[in-house]
Amino acid sequence: MLYRGEVNPYLTRLRNAIDTHKFPQNIKLTSMHRRNLLTTLLVLLPILSACQQPNSISNNSSVTNGTKKEILIGLIPAESKAEIEKQFDPMRKYLQKKVGIPVKIFAATNYAGVVEAMSRDKIDVAWFGPLSYVLAEKEAGAEAFAVGVRKINGKSTYKSIYVVPGDSNIQSIKDLKGKNVAFVSPTSTSGGLVPTYLIKKETGKMPEEFFGNLSYVGGHDAAELAVKNKTVDAAADSDITYNKMIKNGQITKESNRIIAESEPLPGLPLAYRKELDPSLKQKIKDAFLNAHKDIQVTGYGELLRYEEAKSQDYQIISDMIQELGLQRQDVLK
Repeated sequence: MLYRGEVNPYLTRLRNAIDTHKFPQNIKLTSMHRRNLLTTLLVLLPILSACQQPNSISNNSSVTNGTKKEILIGLIPAESKAEIEKQFDPMRKYLQKKVGIPVKIFAATNYAGVVEAMSRDKIDVAWFGPLSYVLAEKEAGAEAFAVGVRKINGKSTYKSIYVVPGDSNIQSIKDLKGKNVAFVSPTSTSGGLVPTYLIKKETGKMPEEFFGNLSYVGGHDAAELAVKNKTVDAAADSDITYNKMIKNGQITKESNRIIAESEPLPGLPLAYRKELDPSLKQKIKDAFLNAHKDIQVTGYGELLRYEEAKSQDYQIISDMIQELGLQRQDVLK
């Protein structure tokens, strides 16, 4: 079985975050993230709002007489809703042109919301993080088909990083003992799972045992700003958001200093639900894989093109889950 081991503190945190929305006292949430978590069970609302066709979404009637009327794409909230939707809108327009039917996108309020939406057949395609994809593959039968190739290195991989204020005396992971640290989300790969794995590997303890305080800020950009504004001692992030915010002038290498990074991680995949018509799947896949021939492709970070993604690419994420002792049925019920 993919997920084995006994329940541990991180498992409890994930279960509480996704299922009960109650957190231990030493894990503090921003008011924004608390609101986001509370909307997980109401995941249909942002879809209805984005699509403005409640009847078609609620009963999955985007198929009429065997013909698909529209394609709905869900996006994880790696950054703000407006920013993520802006980044993917050119690809939405391109896909719509290629498949010949309307394509609509929405950024969910939390990572778990996208997994749940696909498990309920409320969306056709989703952009996941590696962890949320692994969960969606098991929960919803998600099938990865494409991943962005980055301009910065010509690869689809990325890294999880720990960042501290530039003038901090923190130099390594071990220096984070007793500190106030921000993660992005329990269901984020580079902002949740991997930083947890790094702490466990380095110290033998889980983050809530090692840190003085652990909080969740909801987005990668919010994590970087928390470091810049010195509201936390350190934060976990992805190098994609870090490099993007440096380029945009939102942070600098002097204001936000990297103290640790992970090994390369498989990129954030696009996946469709397995029940989608095979011919439509092929059209969607071909559109993304060949888009660079027609347009400047867009997505999370600066991209050269999209390349094929496969389920086995994400085995490293499954291995981390297993090593941490996480059981899938307790993470997403």
